[in-house]
Amino acid sequence: MKKREMGGTEITRGSKNVYADLGLPDADKLKIKTDLVIQIIKAIERLQLTQAEAAQRMGISQPKVSAMINGDFSNLSERKLMDCLTCLGYNIEIRVKPVRKPIGSLRVAIA
Repeated sequence: MKKREMGGTEITRGSKNVYADLGLPDADKLKIKTDLVIQIIKAIERLQLTQAEAAQRMGISQPKVSAMINGDFSNLSERKLMDCLTCLGYNIEIRVKPVRKPIGSLRVAIA
């Protein structure tokens, strides 16, 4: 991470994963779930669905939709979030490929 000073304050440019920058465990997993939830919220808005309509379409309860919109999606797995997106008209593609490094990475690309 790059550091610089601006107006007497040290500023550090973060990575693309705020959870990793904060040193949280399972940062990659949290980033993926956040990216999926953002797309779900955008889809709900694009389709102009009420929370109840979105819940019915995604197969979850309205309180879970409300919690998700308000940032609490800890009770939903990545798989369930992907299922929600498919119910809202999205295709999900997972691509696996070898890398030269000893450990690979996990990321979600939103098109």
